Amino acid sequence: MRVILQSLRHLAAVLALTLVSRAQELPLASAQECRPRSGLPNFSAKATTAGAEVKIAYLGGSITAQPGWRPKSLAHIQKTFPTAKFSEINAAIGGTGSDLGVFRLQQDVLDHKPDLMFVEFAVNDSWAAPEQIFRCMEGIVRQTWRTLPNCDIAFVYTITEAIVEPMFDGKFHRAASAMEKIADHYGIPSIHLTMEVARLAKEGKLLWKSPLPKTPEEKAKVGDKFVFAPDGVHPHVETGHQLYVEAIARSLPIVREASKAAAPHPLPAPFIATNYEHAKLLPITAATLSKGFTLLDPKTDDFGKRWANRMTALHKGAQPGETITFKFKGTRCAIYDIIGPDCGQVIVTVDDKPAKVVPRFDSFCTYHRLATLGLGSELEDKIHTVKLEIHPDQVDKAKVLATRNNKIDKPERYDGRAFYPGAILLVGDVVK
Repeated sequence: MRVILQSLRHLAAVLALTLVSRAQELPLASAQECRPRSGLPNFSAKATTAGAEVKIAYLGGSITAQPGWRPKSLAHIQKTFPTAKFSEINAAIGGTGSDLGVFRLQQDVLDHKPDLMFVEFAVNDSWAAPEQIFRCMEGIVRQTWRTLPNCDIAFVYTITEAIVEPMFDGKFHRAASAMEKIADHYGIPSIHLTMEVARLAKEGKLLWKSPLPKTPEEKAKVGDKFVFAPDGVHPHVETGHQLYVEAIARSLPIVREASKAAAPHPLPAPFIATNYEHAKLLPITAATLSKGFTLLDPKTDDFGKRWANRMTALHKGAQPGETITFKFKGTRCAIYDIIGPDCGQVIVTVDDKPAKVVPRFDSFCTYHRLATLGLGSELEDKIHTVKLEIHPDQVDKAKVLATRNNKIDKPERYDGRAFYPGAILLVGDVVK
């Protein structure tokens, strides 16, 4: 019997590796600026109704967080439909992908009841396995239409210098290609904002990394080249983002033309059975926190107030040995936290596996930002036990920062072993 079980486990492992391998070999989609599919029927109907109040949500990463294509597209839409009143739901968080977006969707977007949601994660999902992208992006779609069946969705894709090469050959990069599979399955329109960017780059007419020229000398040095971004990633608002919004302006009439009569969106059979439709964000108080953890109440604490729109139960632990424990039944779990200059390390123990030491400090930690501490993904769907403990040893912060040529400016800012948990990200349920 033991031999049979071992053989079955081995076969399951081989099949799992085969699935991942096939996903990694995902055929790249043909590059096309707009695929209207089933359009935006409910948005189109409401936007043309005089006096209607229309909410547009923007779920994405740092490119969406910039004051670029997001406010520019909102202004364009308001101008296009002058008799309606438009407002935005800014649900963009820099440095995050669909693997966080699917968990925070309810809190950051759906609770505000949008009429249209743009989803932008192709850049931050660039190195994710297609299988993960399928699970997360389909989870976003199914959560949305299960909660708000009249909310229309559009996928938008951006680009960076590091992932543009396939577009020179007329193909989307891998992450956008994976997202196209979900868009096809659900009839969701997609807009690639960077076809013109790729064309200019291929023709040698684009500067990926350059400040905007201001003086006559700087302008002469740039010549007739298009200055896209300061870093090859985040477009200049005046240039790169302007190309992005022009792509939206060209595409929206095409999408509207394809739109059928307004109606609730049906939920067909899933594209992938393991999608994260039931992903959830639970306050960290669903776990048991040792007495050294304190609530950073946004009513009385400035740091807590700073993160109140994302973390409703943000806590701080600072002393070695302070713990968080909980049990859950499910297949994926993470902690939604803040990392920054004063953070340390956490000892993570899941079930009977060897404990791991996970830093809550990295080379970008010259400031505080939202992050996730992964506890396990694609786990067996059974009860798991989790223990998190603040490690007594300090991170060599100067060494970590030096990897990006950053330095410790004020030592007191970096003194600490803090851990800032705010929520549990879970596909499953906490159990007592």
